[in-house]
Amino acid sequence: MKLQLFCISALAASLYAQNVTVVDNDQVKVLKVTQDHHKKTRLHDHKINRVMIYMQPGKQTIDYQDGKKVVLEWKAAEPKWSPASGMHIAEIVSDQKVTIVEVELKKPGVKTKTAWPALDPVKIDPKHYKVEFENDQVRVVRARIGPKETAPMHEHGLNRVVVFVTEMDFRVTDASGKVDAVKHAAGDVVLSGPAKHQEENLSGKPFEVLVVELKS
Repeated sequence: MKLQLFCISALAASLYAQNVTVVDNDQVKVLKVTQDHHKKTRLHDHKINRVMIYMQPGKQTIDYQDGKKVVLEWKAAEPKWSPASGMHIAEIVSDQKVTIVEVELKKPGVKTKTAWPALDPVKIDPKHYKVEFENDQVRVVRARIGPKETAPMHEHGLNRVVVFVTEMDFRVTDASGKVDAVKHAAGDVVLSGPAKHQEENLSGKPFEVLVVELKS
């Protein structure tokens, strides 16, 4: 990790931010950033839309160059939509540093309605999958699967950024019957493509993940 000038929603361009680039392709750039509290950013703007996932609870003030002031608060593992914005200075005013997964969306939104697959997990398994928010660029889904529970065969039709809120210890069976053991630590971030599979939580603990589905 290294110090550098850098955008992280209203925390952008802080001299105190530590960051790691997780994904960078023609569709999306994903950064995992740790930002100190009570450190003001320099004056900066944001030229593209983003999804921000805040891993710890927090609060910040945002002072815009035109005089507008915004107070932003979030809970642990809360996703927020962060549209492109004008020049401002921001500061975390809560009492702990915050790790943020920033998903920068490089392509414009799709105006046509998304054709979700027949086995879309939001449709067939609402017990485990819930839409947090959706617009013409992304659909953000939270999945919660209890200890030893199984999610039925379902299909992800789009590329997606997966943010692990808790650790993962799963048995995953794809549509051909192939079985894989899949493990991740809490805080891991990966890019996944379209897939059809069934998932079983082997752990005695509940599992939670946030999925940012990329529409363009």
